Amino acid sequence: MSSPTPTERRPVWRRFRRNKSALAGLVLIGVAVFVAIFAYYLAPDASPNANRIILEIGGNKPGFGQSFLLVRKQPPPPPAGALHRLLYGVPDRYDYVPIGQSHSEGDSIVVEKYVDDGLYENRTYARSDVLTKPYRFKRFPLGTDKYGRDILSRLIIGTRVSLCVGLVTVLLSLSIGTFLGALAGYFRGRTDVVVMWLVNVLWSIPTLLLVFAITLLLGKGFWQVFIAVGLTLWVNVARLVRGQVLAARELPYVEAARVLGFSHFRTLFRHILPNITGPILVIAASNFASAIVLEAGLSFLGVGVQPPMPSWGLMIKENYNFIITNNPMLALAPGFAIMLLVLAFHLVGNGLRDALDVRS
Repeated sequence: MSSPTPTERRPVWRRFRRNKSALAGLVLIGVAVFVAIFAYYLAPDASPNANRIILEIGGNKPGFGQSFLLVRKQPPPPPAGALHRLLYGVPDRYDYVPIGQSHSEGDSIVVEKYVDDGLYENRTYARSDVLTKPYRFKRFPLGTDKYGRDILSRLIIGTRVSLCVGLVTVLLSLSIGTFLGALAGYFRGRTDVVVMWLVNVLWSIPTLLLVFAITLLLGKGFWQVFIAVGLTLWVNVARLVRGQVLAARELPYVEAARVLGFSHFRTLFRHILPNITGPILVIAASNFASAIVLEAGLSFLGVGVQPPMPSWGLMIKENYNFIITNNPMLALAPGFAIMLLVLAFHLVGNGLRDALDVRS
């Protein structure tokens, strides 16, 4: 028995489309993917990791605006092409100097450099060292963190981190869990005992503690946290696939495959697994959401993505003390982003479960 044809998939899509909440979740995920791909073109701060530090304007509230004098960096950074900007951003070619009033004196520009709230000092810059149109007013819709970095830009680029960790985790957990679960369910006997013993041992260890152990073994870093989270979520997939294969192996089309002399692996991977993709897709959506939360928790605790990379969990860690002061949005904004993205994946997972249920 082969996998469903496009004609057979149409009723599933129609049932999924009728679920408005699941459709809204799918749209939100689509928007997040678009933002992640074009993050450095959408972010107001397109520097690598949105790491433009302007200490003088640190910790300001949403909607804060400031005028800047753009002073050329010496030596200037090398030019970056469109592809480089898409993947890594572009280094700033200017230093952003916050200023108040200014005036020209011959070939120089005299400005009141902003130092702190209500405090300025006079600075003189050669006109050749500044941008042709030296004054630029910038607004920060979500405010700035304690280092003066734009929260909106870091939030946009942090979308890429969260989606990447979810994608890598799902691919890793599905690969390991599907393979081991399929072997355990199809061959049963000693294979089943060994796989389920491993699953039960890992299941008995708290997920966060297991992630800590793997992270400490692999080290801190971007890819390490992806692997660590992926190696902890495959047990859910293995248990589900095992149960589905145990039920499917007794069906007539599997018996027919055996009678025709097909090998075990052809029967398992070309006939059984394509017919249980529905439940696997549902748990993949759930694992995607779990991976985002786990990565945020690890980064908050300091063992996940490392600075200056803008992980949402790391942003909460850097700004959580502002919750009890006059600027809680610095920590609440990434928290809301995590909540919305996790909710979207759960809604899609629930929608897939209902759409794939033939009794619905």
